Amino acid sequence: MPSDATMPPLAVTPGEPAGAGAEIALKAWSAARDRLPPFFLLEEPDRLARLAERLGIDTPVLQIGAPEAARDAFRQGLPVLPIAFASPPLPGQLDPANGPAVIAAIERAVRLTSDGDAAGVVTLPIQKSVLYEAGFRHPGHTEFLAALAGPDVTPVMMLAAPELRVVPVTIHIPLKRVPDVLTTKMILTKARITAEALRRDFGCAKPRLALAGLNPHAGEDGTIGTEDRDIVAPAVAALRAEGIDAVGPLSADTMFHAAARATYDAAICMYHDQALIPIKTVDFWGGVNVTLGLPFIRTSPDHGTALELAGTGRAHADSLIAALTMAGAMAVARARP
Repeated sequence: MPSDATMPPLAVTPGEPAGAGAEIALKAWSAARDRLPPFFLLEEPDRLARLAERLGIDTPVLQIGAPEAARDAFRQGLPVLPIAFASPPLPGQLDPANGPAVIAAIERAVRLTSDGDAAGVVTLPIQKSVLYEAGFRHPGHTEFLAALAGPDVTPVMMLAAPELRVVPVTIHIPLKRVPDVLTTKMILTKARITAEALRRDFGCAKPRLALAGLNPHAGEDGTIGTEDRDIVAPAVAALRAEGIDAVGPLSADTMFHAAARATYDAAICMYHDQALIPIKTVDFWGGVNVTLGLPFIRTSPDHGTALELAGTGRAHADSLIAALTMAGAMAVARARP
């Protein structure tokens, strides 16, 4: 089990209450409690108990009064730190009235983690459109967590699985804008934060980074676009000058097979799909969304709210189990002297 005997439990936020988050939390405890670090869920205990009974999930729900009670309770059932939704959540039916409770739960989980009462934050997927109606002013979870962490925090999204870790430099922008947005400075910022996180949280004493080229065949020295020569290559040179083991720009079509993956600890990719397609192909169910650059640990399942599966019992808990496992291992790594 990837947790120290004295480690505080992990805090799991409720995510979208109309989605499948509650049932995958119940399933995660039932399927993997003997190999997971202790965690508690911020939720409505009665609602969870009714859901477990209706779906036939063998997970006792145990209400706790404080995070420290979660460790002793965890082997007997799923510890739940109570919150209250304004409106009874219904599977698949979004209700903006519950947005404030979701936002408050995220804030509380971060506060508990920052105070040392929780070892890290594991976030179940949110429905941003609902939160926007509740006054949410951030593009997403990651930006909100960064704002809670402080003004000088630069968050970096990593998708991680046992066989591959990837970091997209540009994320949710149209592909046609990527060449105009991409800069050497942006690549350097994300690569440096990634290297530090690999040392601190993943046990990589000398992190190895592979930087993907933007263009086919990494531009072929400018004959298929000049961005790799003019933007990516200078970033690689700067990282190497700083003592970071970095290679690239590499042709993205040859850097994700098994033998290539063995030569680096993380791939720095230039755009969203360049990073996410390979990791979801290599390990669709086991991928974890990790936010690097925060003063606290944050992981999340690498999927959405699954509104269409909510209440059916068909949602998979694999990615949540992977997110909990990874958060526990990261907490142990950070606690080492």
